[in-house]
Amino acid sequence: MGTPRGALQPITSRSVVEQATDELRRAILAGDLAPGAEYSLRELAGMLDISFIPIREALRSLESQGLVLMRPGRSAVIAPLDLGDLQGIYRLRRALEPEIARRSCALLADGELDRLAALAAGFAAGDHSRADIYDDHHTFHLALLEPAATAWDIRILTTLWRAGERYIRIGFGRLDPDPAVHERRGKAHTDLVAAFRTRDPDTVAAAVERHLARNEEIALTALS
Repeated sequence: MGTPRGALQPITSRSVVEQATDELRRAILAGDLAPGAEYSLRELAGMLDISFIPIREALRSLESQGLVLMRPGRSAVIAPLDLGDLQGIYRLRRALEPEIARRSCALLADGELDRLAALAAGFAAGDHSRADIYDDHHTFHLALLEPAATAWDIRILTTLWRAGERYIRIGFGRLDPDPAVHERRGKAHTDLVAAFRTRDPDTVAAAVERHLARNEEIALTALS
């Protein structure tokens, strides 16, 4: 028996929403759509040269990620930066990531650690775009934790990473003119891989906690 017509959503229609979501997220994370700025849905639709409906669906998705605030009357506000929110994000990350890392360090194969060490070393290169750096950064941290993470762990961590990324991008972006920033970024992630190679849960948990604390401190200082 064949699949009934209309049982699946047309891919082309959904792809417009996905593309709009991705482009709006990119602009918000990069600070191109400024925190606290308000836009009408019609204005955003005009910027992307698409219709009103996919913009509304894209904004609903971004609202669930804490990046926009929907307003009555068909407008949206780019979520303001709130240092209390940033501290809350890192408080939750410190509660989750070191514990998962304790278990993951015994499960990661040596070959995978070699791959992650090469990826970490690449963070020191100054010729990568900021978007590429953060995409690779998410890939790196997920790979370190994934062997011991449940599906719910990954869902929660992904939400926290996305919520915190805007703060980190904007904060660290103010440091990018300093060439040493790239070298420090590479060393910080190479040190994490070295800690995982010890296979010692206490060493690994402490390294993850230091990494998170350092990133939070730099972001708070830059944004303050």
